[in-house]
Amino acid sequence: MKNFGSKIKRVFLFLAVNMLVMLTLSIVIQALGLTGGRTANGYNLPSLLGFCLVWGMGGAFISLAMSKVMAKWMMGVKVIDPKTTNPDERWLVDTTYRFARAAGLTSMPEVGYYESPEVNAFATGPTKNRSLVAVSSGLMNNMDRQAVEGVIGHEVAHVANGDMVTMTLIQGVINAFVMALARLVAFAISNFMKSDDDREGGGLGPLAYSLTVMALEMVFMLLGSIVVMWFSRQREFRADQGGARYAGREAMIGALRSLQKVTDYNYKVNDQTEQKPAFASLKISASKPGLAGLFRTHPTLEERIQRLERMG
Repeated sequence: MKNFGSKIKRVFLFLAVNMLVMLTLSIVIQALGLTGGRTANGYNLPSLLGFCLVWGMGGAFISLAMSKVMAKWMMGVKVIDPKTTNPDERWLVDTTYRFARAAGLTSMPEVGYYESPEVNAFATGPTKNRSLVAVSSGLMNNMDRQAVEGVIGHEVAHVANGDMVTMTLIQGVINAFVMALARLVAFAISNFMKSDDDREGGGLGPLAYSLTVMALEMVFMLLGSIVVMWFSRQREFRADQGGARYAGREAMIGALRSLQKVTDYNYKVNDQTEQKPAFASLKISASKPGLAGLFRTHPTLEERIQRLERMG
């Protein structure tokens, strides 16, 4: 019952934030006078690009700005007091700070943990100087300290590499490109359907045009997500290399092997009990390569381990 209430809370917060983002962007677009640039003869490209950039980039960066606060709310992250005397919490803070200094960060990330059976950790925040590194109770309970060091090193590397901003920029550009291309293609389709004798009418009606734009946006966004996911996997490889530099190559490999063991165990239990393992939500399990692999945010664990072993 508690987990159900937590899920409802997450869904509510997600919807509320998205409504707030849409309202904010609508106000900005109205203030700038950006209407999309559509005329009877085509699109005004500067106006269209401005409209799409505000929606595409604006939404991505508003989400980034709120990412740390939302992570705390949605995941129930407890931020650890840097002056804590609890031995486990003290170790987490000291380890994160040590790696952050090694990475050249001038402002230490907030360090937190949250209750979850998932073996997971994440880094978030709008900038390197306002970041958060959090680990789950499942990770702390299922990994030894050397492996946890590898995980923390990996997350600190995400912060040091500026991955949150980089991925936001990429996603924003893809969003804007998808919106613009969908409207241009929809207009071309509408124009193609007009008869030579009926230049004022014909073509797609307002409803059909809107539905066509929505359908094209879904298709182009699916294709665009392949690009975004490719960049995401490359950033994961770089974060693994960073984790190996800060915590040691063996610690990083050990973290991935521990993750692999937990993954294998969860799927073995899944096969026996016909229940979906909580770990599957991490999307970093060692799934088989193929078409589905194009949409993975993380490389397979085998690929990541092999890359680290080749570092020498």
